Parts: sequence; C-alpha cells; structure tokens
Amino acid sequence: MSQQYESAPEAPAGSYSDGPSGPRAGFWARAAALLLDVIILGVISVILFAISRSLANFGGLVIGAIYFTLLDGGPSGQTLGKKALGIRVISLKEGGSIGYGRGFVRWLVQNFLSWIFLLGYLWMLWDKEKQCWQDKAAGSVVVPVSAYR
Repeated sequence: MSQQYESAPEAPAGSYSDGPSGPRAGFWARAAALLLDVIILGVISVILFAISRSLANFGGLVIGAIYFTLLDGGPSGQTLGKKALGIRVISLKEGGSIGYGRGFVRWLVQNFLSWIFLLGYLWMLWDKEKQCWQDKAAGSVVVPVSAYR
C-alpha cells in the first residue's frame, strides 16, 4: 500500500516568500506532542527505575532513542504524541518518510542540542520553514497530517 504525498506548491521563480513552502505544524501542537511523548517515556522510566536505578538511566536513554528513531523515521513519521495531535515528520525535499538514519540524527540533535536554553525548539518561531534544530539536521519538517496525504 503506497501513500501519496501532496507536495507544497512551489513559489514562482524569482519570487520571494517570507513564509514556509507549505503548511507546517504550529509551535503549540509540536510542544503538546513532545509533552505527551515525554509522559509516555517517563512512565517507562519509572517502571525501569522500580526494577533498577542503573537500568533506568541507561535504559531510558536507549528506549528514547529507539522510540523517536523508529516512530519519527518510520513510514507514518509519527510518535504517539504526534499522532494524537495530528502532525507528522516528513522530508523537506522528498515529502515522504525521513527514514531511520535521519530519524536517529533528529533524535540526537533533539536530545542533546535542542535543550540549550530551549533555543533549538524556539528556532522554529523565526525560521522560514518553521524548522527546529533537529529538523534542520535531518532535513525534515513537521506538518499537519491533513495537509500531506
């Protein structure tokens, strides 16, 4: 079963656009999706902590990497939080799935760099394509599911 992705309309050659090249997920939808994902992973971490403290530290990091890599990089481009908010990750250039390699890069930047004064997340507020640092690193954008089928 293949999915068709409606690509964003291209701006005419030589024109200048201040906005993104297509519909993008808003800041609050992305923040709410991340909060839901953090809650889900937090519950798993509490369970691991109940089993073993050392397992909780290392296991939580590994489970987070697997969760975001497989779900953001998978065919749907959605973690459970993104699915609940009706948004997904797609490739900026191709429009489809970013794949697991780029999903892992996205998680790395999100997990280790985007927390610096939250600048990595806030970056989307003034970026033309509404990309956070992890999106730029992976060549991805977060979009409403309804706009890209």
